[in-house]
Amino acid sequence: MEQQTAEQILATARQLVIAGGYNGFSYADIAAVVGIRKPSIHHHFPSKADLVQALVAGYRDDLAAGLAHFESLSPDAAVQLQSYIATWEACITDGSMPFCLGAQLAAELPALPPEVAVEVKAHFRLLAAWLTEVLARGAQQGRFRLTDSAELEAETIMATVHGAMLSARAYGTPATFGLIVGPLLQRLII
Repeated sequence: MEQQTAEQILATARQLVIAGGYNGFSYADIAAVVGIRKPSIHHHFPSKADLVQALVAGYRDDLAAGLAHFESLSPDAAVQLQSYIATWEACITDGSMPFCLGAQLAAELPALPPEVAVEVKAHFRLLAAWLTEVLARGAQQGRFRLTDSAELEAETIMATVHGAMLSARAYGTPATFGLIVGPLLQRLII
């Protein structure tokens, strides 16, 4: 029961952070959704910083598992990159994950508690390292045409994907994501 309550708290916090950022929710908001009292949340997560730190750490673990899954689909680096982007496109289209938690919090980085900021930065480092590795491998496979270093191309992909999420949110049209990211893939994939 304790573990289930903690998971419900984290799942609710995840939705609230994606919708409104770090300062866009309170423990009262979580208590109302989960159907518990605020002291129960404090029992699991003494402070909001503890809660969001655990949330981002878990989100990064989910990211690592997802990236490993993409690698298991095919040895072809282009397929791996396309799978990563297709997953975001599907999540944005069906509303299951309309925005990246890490990107949402990165926009607030200067105002975040240090322990949360460390987790957000670790999320970006993990994604950048994976994208860099996939791009370098894909260039060796003859699947990608890189115009810059794999590291810079990885940062460009991250910025484009996160920017496309933001545009899809701003315009209220999930299809905007694909319209923005599509030309990037066309430029890269041979």
